[in-house]
Amino acid sequence: MTSLPSPRTAEPAAETGPAKKNSRRSLGVMLLLTVLGAVLVLTAASRVWATGTAGGLAVEVTGSAVSGLPGGLALVGLASAVAVFAVRGVGKLVVGGLVTLAGLGAALAAVLGATDAGALHGEAARKLALVSAQADQVSHSVWPWVAALGGLLLAVAGLLTVRSGRDWPAMGSRYDAPVRRAAPQAKSGGTPAELWQALDRGEDPS
Repeated sequence: MTSLPSPRTAEPAAETGPAKKNSRRSLGVMLLLTVLGAVLVLTAASRVWATGTAGGLAVEVTGSAVSGLPGGLALVGLASAVAVFAVRGVGKLVVGGLVTLAGLGAALAAVLGATDAGALHGEAARKLALVSAQADQVSHSVWPWVAALGGLLLAVAGLLTVRSGRDWPAMGSRYDAPVRRAAPQAKSGGTPAELWQALDRGEDPS
């Protein structure tokens, strides 16, 4: 008669060395893409995106003046990279989707701002104290495209999280809610006094 496998032997095999190594490698790539993408977006947002002249005066605006979306979405991506370690299972998929959307949103906002002169005209009107003033000889820098590249890197990091996030480690069990342990049962075959004490505690002495 064939014996049934014990619970220990019936458990699935632990994650193999190469699989664990690949999991850590993909996690490292995600973190690198997230940090690099966010740094590119935030750096580009602080640089001059458009320049021009107004009444003989030079005017210029930075990326954050053109649009606050790229920088804000980059910060969302950074926060989500940290949140990956605090969630498990489906939570990692949600975080990955959020990072993907944030990256795509940052890239789209940067592309739209690459040719936008509205903020520059507003700066010209402020300098000349004329509501109808507009900037002339408008030119745009390459920084909006740098921000767009950073947004795409964030989106790739999010897609990588969706694909491989469930294999990445999460916080240790010490961060979980405490679980009440069952009181140890008295061993059968004890003395009568021990059996009565177990009954008084509500335990099954059998």
